Amino acid sequence: MPGKKWSAAVAIAAVLVLAGCTPEPTPTPTPTGFASEAEAFAAAEETYRAYVDAGNQIDLSDPTTFEALFAWSTGELNELDRQAYSEFHAEQVTMSGDARVIRVKPQSWDTSSTVTLTACVDVSEVLFFNADGSPRTNSDREPLQALSIDLVDASSSPTGLLVQGVSTAQDGAVCAR
Repeated sequence: MPGKKWSAAVAIAAVLVLAGCTPEPTPTPTPTGFASEAEAFAAAEETYRAYVDAGNQIDLSDPTTFEALFAWSTGELNELDRQAYSEFHAEQVTMSGDARVIRVKPQSWDTSSTVTLTACVDVSEVLFFNADGSPRTNSDREPLQALSIDLVDASSSPTGLLVQGVSTAQDGAVCAR
């Protein structure tokens, strides 16, 4: 029996020694989620349009309707949306009309995670009213808003992206007719 124990010990030692000599596998690059710039921009536009559509469906008297909008945003924008809509609800603000995305133009795509678009959004029919019915919308608001939209990779999104930021575009050409 001593030979069998010795053979088993040699076999285990050989496995341990040889395992240490095996080269490490070459890491596979992590895909960004989009095969091309065109695919990334198409997903970004779809995501932003879904975000705007979700905003159009909000009933400020029913906070459960806010969740669809929140599902399309992330980070600071999501926090700002949550705060603003909670305040509107608490103050019994009402909203009427829909925003319409008129035009979207690709701006940049960072293969690691970020897509930026500019969009022209018609907000002329979106009006906010205080609880007493008085207008809350700024009377000199531009009806067409040129916006810069930043989107980031998100596995939780059906499009693979979420809206991370919306700001006034530096170049309003996206709204030029």
